[in-house]
Amino acid sequence: MITPTKTASLFMINIPPGFVRLEKEFLMMKMTRLEFVILLLPLLMVLGNSMLIPLLPEIEQSLGLEGAWSGFILSAFTIPAALVIPVVGVLSDRFGRSFMVKWSLYLMMLGSLICVMSGRGSGLLFMTGRMIQGLGAAGTTPLAMALTGDLFSGEKRTGVLASLEVSNGAGKVLAPILGASLAFLLPWNHIFWVYILVSFIILAGMRKELSVEKRSSGSIRGFRCYMQDVQSTLKRNWRLLIPLYAMGGTGLFVLFGILYFLSYHIENIFHIDGFFKGFAFLFPLGAMVVTSYWCGKRLKEGGGGLFMGTGTVLMLAASGGLFLWHSLSGLMFLLTVCFGGLGLILPVINSEVTGAVGEEERGLVVSLYGTSRFAGVALGPIAYGRWKEDVVSMYGWTFAFIALLTLTHMYVIHYKKRNAH
Repeated sequence: MITPTKTASLFMINIPPGFVRLEKEFLMMKMTRLEFVILLLPLLMVLGNSMLIPLLPEIEQSLGLEGAWSGFILSAFTIPAALVIPVVGVLSDRFGRSFMVKWSLYLMMLGSLICVMSGRGSGLLFMTGRMIQGLGAAGTTPLAMALTGDLFSGEKRTGVLASLEVSNGAGKVLAPILGASLAFLLPWNHIFWVYILVSFIILAGMRKELSVEKRSSGSIRGFRCYMQDVQSTLKRNWRLLIPLYAMGGTGLFVLFGILYFLSYHIENIFHIDGFFKGFAFLFPLGAMVVTSYWCGKRLKEGGGGLFMGTGTVLMLAASGGLFLWHSLSGLMFLLTVCFGGLGLILPVINSEVTGAVGEEERGLVVSLYGTSRFAGVALGPIAYGRWKEDVVSMYGWTFAFIALLTLTHMYVIHYKKRNAH
């Protein structure tokens, strides 16, 4: 089995003992087939954008896109997903999670097939396929979180939610390497067969494993009663949920914005391309995977304030350091610290949002959180596409958004202390 440690050894890179120990723990972690199927859902969503990041210049040139418009290669996928996620959440509360997951996967496969068919210069056909892919992605990560909340409880739920973030992060680590590697073997449009393959694997696993899904009582109640309960839940918890939504969206905005910038920066400034360009993403994204897993192993339900505080401090310090350290090694080190901090924050937010409501309203409430995350993923590449020409100004905006995330975290701490019983 190929692991980050084995991969690094091929390039004679020393891996800290702590990372090796965490990797062994992760590989030895007991996982049921049901959990495996659920964990594949966020992986598919991440592949939707991250696998294309090293290929952006090639796709942009092939489709004849210019400047900031290239950011829509990623955003054409995420904007439709962000808009449709709440609808998928409501429907999943009424008709079942697995029903909506299956239809989402069918759309993902259809959109991927359209992208495969888009040849050189077929920009409209390509963007249509990406938008259909995005509609399918709406039923991946948010419904995986809702399923986890339905099927597990207590520390088991917290652990599986953290594993979802690990799967999410692992996809971000492996996807750029996979995309850059496949680009050597295949035309860029044939890389979309990967999405069809992963979707098919999930569908095959769902046929057995998700038959144990609990039926939400939202499918039994009338729609008016359901919406009244959701409205009551949001009215009761909005002072906590909205800041958590904002933190998740801001974190993903910065993450995907920087990844978009990095894809161009390391190629144009440092002249790194191909497989090694994909490999460059390993360290910052690998740090996020490790810290997410480490946090999840130690996170208790209802806790996590210390992890979030540490994460925001690391992100703020690293983003400030970007003004002072401009070499490739300095940039990669600071981004590794920054993304490592984000890995401490996201599992805590996942746990807080999922545990804040009951099963009946969880689909919509968690989907609104998914919308905020997808909005960050969608807007990040667009914003950084406009900012990347002035790197110092871009670093300033990055610091400002992370400072906003830190202030929001301080508000969450204050709110929870004030309302503690």
